[in-house]
Amino acid sequence: MIVLRVTSLLLCTLAISAELPHPLSDEFIDLINVQQNTWEAGRNFPLNTPFQHIKKLMGALKDDHFYTLSSKTHEAELIASLPENFDPRDKWPNCPTLNEIRDQGSCGSCWAFGAVEAMTDRVCTYSNGTKHFHFSSEDLLSCCPICGLGCNGGMPTLAWEYWKHFGLVSGGSYNSSQGCKPYEIPPCEHHVPGNRMPCSGDTKTPKCIKQCDSSYNVPYKQDKHYGKHVYSVRGGEDHIKAELFKNGPVEGAFTVYSDLLAYKSGVYKHVAGDALGGHAIKIIGWGVENGNKYWLIANSWNSDWGDNGFFKILRGEDHCGIESSIVAGEPLFN
Repeated sequence: MIVLRVTSLLLCTLAISAELPHPLSDEFIDLINVQQNTWEAGRNFPLNTPFQHIKKLMGALKDDHFYTLSSKTHEAELIASLPENFDPRDKWPNCPTLNEIRDQGSCGSCWAFGAVEAMTDRVCTYSNGTKHFHFSSEDLLSCCPICGLGCNGGMPTLAWEYWKHFGLVSGGSYNSSQGCKPYEIPPCEHHVPGNRMPCSGDTKTPKCIKQCDSSYNVPYKQDKHYGKHVYSVRGGEDHIKAELFKNGPVEGAFTVYSDLLAYKSGVYKHVAGDALGGHAIKIIGWGVENGNKYWLIANSWNSDWGDNGFFKILRGEDHCGIESSIVAGEPLFN
């Protein structure tokens, strides 16, 4: 009887899964909005977006090196004094990259983006807004052979280790002419129809060229900036909050389910849909909205996605693994 009941429940679960509408359909968006009230779903991706492209956006590979990092914890006094809501843009108003949303294009380079975004912010936060250096996602993506598979995914831990041991040069977004090595992969139209080229999902990893653009007047080796210390934050919600408050944004990774593709606003909590893969992002702050605790996160799918490129996810329950792989570091100032 027990076996039959379990089997029936399993068949019921499978039946529900089989009946789910296409993840990019209006029906699926409506289903998400009916089943919960903590966040709002809407259209971010055109219905005909290739799923090959969407799955490739999830480029955080299983990171077996995470537990080799030293773990950082914070004092009880600091934790006890933390506010209910924290946005680093209020604390460090002279750090403009805290507002920046980058675009990884049709490449599984989120592992590199989450890393260089946090590194860039931390040069500014550690100097209290007096120093600025825009780390190149291109340099990390193309020149770190130990990090993983480039556009086919990588490991955040090794991205930070590479920064510490080998350094990274400067570089802005595609076609920006900013820094030593701007991002080479163009943004594609992975959201509502616009003027960018369509996404294909088959982008190859750029070749590693250890040379700055001709318009940049600092040699490649001289442009490198390094990390002083690299560490994980494994003490749970309170220690992650203390790390953000004291030192600035961190890189995190979590499992993306297909309902996140439709996120527009509110505090995301997984409702329905399949797991698509691991995704790395930059966590910048935290807060409470309508009684729901959240982490404030900068994504790398262009500012057209979500809430101007940002999203909030349930905090304090390790939702989708968001609190299980926090990596950060201290910049080295010459």
